Amino acid sequence: MDKGSPDCPYPGCFFCVMKEGNPSKRRASLLKFFRELPSQDDDGQVLPISGLWNTAMAHPNDPEFIELGIFECMSALIWKGLKNRRWLSHDQNIYIPYYAAHIIGSYTMNVEEFAEMAVHAGVIPALVELLRGRLTWVEQRVAVRALGHLATYAATFPAVASHGEILELSMQLAMSSLEIVYAHFYQYVDRRLSYHCDLLTRGMGGVEMESRKAEEWASQLQCWSLQLINCFAFKPEFLTTICKPEFLAKLPGMWGGLVNENSPAGIGLLRTICHHKFGRGPIASSSGVIDALCNIARSSDDWQYMAIDCLLWLLQDPSTCHKVSDKVVPTLIELAEITTLGDHKKLGDSIVSVLEECIQLSGTGRNSISSRAKEETEELLAARQRLKWEKSMPKEDLHIKHAAALVVKLEGNSLFSSGDISAAASKYSEALALCPMRSKKERVVLYSNRAQCHLLLQQPLAAISDATRALCLHSPVNRHARSLWRRAQAYDMLGLAKESLLDAILFINEFSQSADPDLSLRQNKVPDYAERLVKKQMRAAWLFREASIKHGGMQGEGDAGDHCGQETEDSEWETASESDMGNDVKDDSGDDFERKDRHVKALMKDM
Repeated sequence: MDKGSPDCPYPGCFFCVMKEGNPSKRRASLLKFFRELPSQDDDGQVLPISGLWNTAMAHPNDPEFIELGIFECMSALIWKGLKNRRWLSHDQNIYIPYYAAHIIGSYTMNVEEFAEMAVHAGVIPALVELLRGRLTWVEQRVAVRALGHLATYAATFPAVASHGEILELSMQLAMSSLEIVYAHFYQYVDRRLSYHCDLLTRGMGGVEMESRKAEEWASQLQCWSLQLINCFAFKPEFLTTICKPEFLAKLPGMWGGLVNENSPAGIGLLRTICHHKFGRGPIASSSGVIDALCNIARSSDDWQYMAIDCLLWLLQDPSTCHKVSDKVVPTLIELAEITTLGDHKKLGDSIVSVLEECIQLSGTGRNSISSRAKEETEELLAARQRLKWEKSMPKEDLHIKHAAALVVKLEGNSLFSSGDISAAASKYSEALALCPMRSKKERVVLYSNRAQCHLLLQQPLAAISDATRALCLHSPVNRHARSLWRRAQAYDMLGLAKESLLDAILFINEFSQSADPDLSLRQNKVPDYAERLVKKQMRAAWLFREASIKHGGMQGEGDAGDHCGQETEDSEWETASESDMGNDVKDDSGDDFERKDRHVKALMKDM
């Protein structure tokens, strides 16, 4: 290769070549550089590779290096690292296979033509060896990323699928990735490989940053494995392999964590599986997966609509409807008041249509649902009919009904304050029966008040149901602070840490953004009871929790209270900090439901 700058000690330096002003000379030098680099054993090879890595990240759609043989070069460097351990351990060559796989992934993530060229260059076998774990989990992460990009395109998926072990390896990696990263990096600080630490922090962080980045990378390793599997799941012929009971059972728990919240993770793959008739059968047969789908469908995260899609498809399929209706129908009824969820318009109408169709088909024998599910659906349809009737009612009659509901609600408030929680819940039910369907703000309050009664009566499932109804009725959807807080507590009672955590975080967000002038001096203060619950659930939902328990880094469930700072029976968060809630988060209707904290605390102590 031509000599570089007179000041540069490296002949044919990549960085000097990049400064070449003559396009023809630059192109010829780069072509020679890519062809000769894998056969060279000079020190400092990692420097041009890291430069290429930066270029690939910044300009992934630039074809220059693709046309000059960068894929062949990177594939050869991976093989060199796998076959020549002496070379790999020399100088800083240990970094090169990671950078090489990352460069392949960057250049194939956007342009299908680049992906085809990568396949023709023979990158897949080298990436598969990294996926097997021939080096470490760090290289597995970038290998599964690159393979996931190649599997995305119709032109290159067959080449990926022709390596039969890729799907099985990805499934194993999705299930074991968190434990691998915990056991091989996170658990023992003094055993961490230095090049892992450098890659994680770019040399600018200490142990704490290494640990945070390791959690993020572990989540990406799992989520990118799921993304690769998802490409296979679009093809029915691979569903038999994917729909193994042990794998399906773990999918709902793969959620990316707070460090990777933009990934649909397990629920995204479940949605793809449910889209196929062949996939719905195995999912319907897993009671645990159906329970998890129902919880995700109620949740307030970005992937709620995916779980709702799954439930609708399962209910519409005659071969799965009878297996899931007892759990799915009540969940969908709770969600039937949703109007818009992100880009999904009239979602509630779609839910009602499917439920109505389900009832009609059950009468013809083409579908089978339980009498309980049928009865609940008919009640929903009657409520919808009531809404239609109200549109033709005189305004005076609606005002009378609204006033009557308000009177009954106030009676419920009085009973609650006196400690008769069960009677208060009955009054809120009576008020809901009277309250016009179009009076959504008032119905939000009534459902939320009744949810609080269920909490104090130790009925978390009923509390979740009512809080969910309130959140669906509220505008915007899933943003009613009190209902978020009550559902967070109910989930906590059931040990559903992730669901409780998401609701508690959203509650804090709504609390801090309240337009209530009474909060003007407290806008930036997170309520103590909410902060304690969030800290508790962050520990309980920690990405490495299961791995930590398995490897002796954390005590088991029996000691979770001590580890997570478990609250006492009459603690603020368990009583919903009633006096704070009443003053801090007012409903639009001016509800004074929670103003008398002393009565609630007395009741909790009695309980």
